[in-house]
Amino acid sequence: MRRRTEQPDVEPVRRGSLAAHFPVQSDYEPVIASRAVRKTDPTVPAAGRLSIVSKVTNNSAPLGQFESPALPPSPEGKLQLKRGHGLTYAALFLFTVILYARPADFYPSPLTASLALIVALATVAFYLPTQLSLEGTLTARPREVNLILLLCLTGLLSIPFAMNRAEAWAEFSGTFIRCIVIFVVIVNVVRTEARLKGLLLLALVTGVWLSVGAINDYRLGLMTVEGYRASGAGQGIFGNPNDMALHLVTLVPIAVAFLLRARTLAVKALHGVCIVLMTAAIMLTYSRGAFVGLVVVALFMGWRVAPKHRLVLMIGSLVVFAGVLAIAPAGYTLRVASILLPALDPVGSADARRGELFRSAYIALRHPILGIGMGNYAAEMSHRALVTHNSYTQVAAEMGMTALVSYLMFIVSPLRKLGQIARESFGVRANSSFYYLGLGLQASLIGYLVCSFFASVAYLWYVYYLVGYAVCLRRLYESETGRVVVIEKRPRRSLTNAGSVIEPASGAATT
Repeated sequence: MRRRTEQPDVEPVRRGSLAAHFPVQSDYEPVIASRAVRKTDPTVPAAGRLSIVSKVTNNSAPLGQFESPALPPSPEGKLQLKRGHGLTYAALFLFTVILYARPADFYPSPLTASLALIVALATVAFYLPTQLSLEGTLTARPREVNLILLLCLTGLLSIPFAMNRAEAWAEFSGTFIRCIVIFVVIVNVVRTEARLKGLLLLALVTGVWLSVGAINDYRLGLMTVEGYRASGAGQGIFGNPNDMALHLVTLVPIAVAFLLRARTLAVKALHGVCIVLMTAAIMLTYSRGAFVGLVVVALFMGWRVAPKHRLVLMIGSLVVFAGVLAIAPAGYTLRVASILLPALDPVGSADARRGELFRSAYIALRHPILGIGMGNYAAEMSHRALVTHNSYTQVAAEMGMTALVSYLMFIVSPLRKLGQIARESFGVRANSSFYYLGLGLQASLIGYLVCSFFASVAYLWYVYYLVGYAVCLRRLYESETGRVVVIEKRPRRSLTNAGSVIEPASGAATT
């Protein structure tokens, strides 16, 4: 008689269940959600190894391809963005409208002067209980949040050692701390693509409004800055023409991204008009830093939008800029040329800014720990009572080198991860919106990095909104695709064999 073999009790797989789509793992080595790649046994041949990644697949492969075809992304590791924060988002949107419109500049009154603060407090009041009920914590903790909290701590610690403590506290407790709070709110509240798109479209509408105002001033001959430059709007964050031009430079690539992802000709034409208006307004401000930033942004977009036609797009971008300079208003070309030849500047501002740059760098080296205090450079160290006109030396001189490293990493970290999203989503039709928005925000951050080299804007709103948008886009991408964005590391070449490449996961060399 044939002996009956005992079979373990196995629950039948139902059609449509998760078990039908995911392989059953062995009971002696369960898959645990982790960001890191699990180490493999070096005794196992490379062909038989399986590098298990619970949250992210092999970043070197195109989207949808995995290191092992039998191992799709683990559902336990997928970022889940719960629905909620509707009231908080409405309050955040209203606060942004007030921040951009600056009603106190046009209708001065005690109410309009404190309206932004009132709405900001209401936003925080909506945010705190909702966030605690949804997540159980005050905030998510992506790397950018940790960096901005470190920057905030550094600024706070620098106050007791500031040359003028009252000035340092006023700078810290003013716009700077509000930027940090709103940044944290943006990261946690913008949980859908529609919300992100709403804030971006609001920024574009504001950019068009500022541009039309600058063009109208030029038409009426109201070039009030130095007699030939268009002024900003009001007395707020757009009151200085250089700051307004910086803001417009960061909006141009976002408009390009919306143009590329638009499906109808009418919408593409609308965004094209926005790009032309904002470019014209940048020129009318005669901002040299904005000109350099705009050139860098255009070259970057030309390089990344169509990899197969890079040479054509790069040459086309240079031809367009040559044409723009040819039809530019009187004196614009001379103003741009003063970047390289400061003697061409009629008011001598280039020499003054160069002097402040060198002096602020010297102060940063003399006070590397906690700096001289936020807002103290112009009043205490400048020979002409001028700001540093450079965001990096502004942070280094007033808050110390630790703050400078945190500030740079706060901008560069999302910039690199946006590049990774663009590489992963390139050519994937379902993720084209992530590709274009990621590319546009990446160009915006690059434009800010360039323009802020010529302006003291480290404590103002511009970069905090941009980084907030970048973090939100990354969280949406991770939630949609189930992939954690990790910076792809290039394989290292062996020191003993220049023709071999060492694979990080397996350690085996391949020729």
